Amino acid sequence: MTYAQQHRAFIKGYHLAFNIRGRKKDWPAIFDLWYTAACNGHKRAQFYLATLYDNGKGIPRDIQEAFNWYMKAAEQGHMEAMFNIGFFYYNGEVVAQDFKTAVRWYTRAAIRGDIMAQNALGVCYFQGEGVKKNDKNAVFWYRKAAGSGDLNSIYNLGLCYKCGDGVKQSDRWAKHYFEKAAEKGHKKSLGQLKRYYNE
Repeated sequence: MTYAQQHRAFIKGYHLAFNIRGRKKDWPAIFDLWYTAACNGHKRAQFYLATLYDNGKGIPRDIQEAFNWYMKAAEQGHMEAMFNIGFFYYNGEVVAQDFKTAVRWYTRAAIRGDIMAQNALGVCYFQGEGVKKNDKNAVFWYRKAAGSGDLNSIYNLGLCYKCGDGVKQSDRWAKHYFEKAAEKGHKKSLGQLKRYYNE
């Protein structure tokens, strides 16, 4: 199967999954298209096929198969798949929990710009999970993700400023970040702001 044929199968499945409104999705047909492309090495098809196994769409839910296809896509450099593999290792789902391996995959995804991986990597540095604890590195990755609007990272920056972790302690900056996340409905940030205002 040529790359053009793989890509046509992937695109047809993508169209059926995401571009047709008002009709019930034909998940078995989408599965068949993505499976065909994925088996022939198409990395985006491998990732999306993994999501079908992950969520049980078009086939029974199978987390082990989801992991296998995420891994195939991740090994080809698919950014979101790399984050998902890190997530599997961080939580010990399907594979044995391994923070070092999680950090390795999170780092690969974070460098490519995956926002969730950037926040997750920040958490690993902050907690000292799989890597030596380093609050400044945690703040670096929180800032990266916060710059793209990730609410958890914005909240985490607020906590860092509140406690002086990796940055100079500043209630003004803590409130700034909590307010920024709270405006978008982040509940933990709202809780932090209530504490400030009650004080």
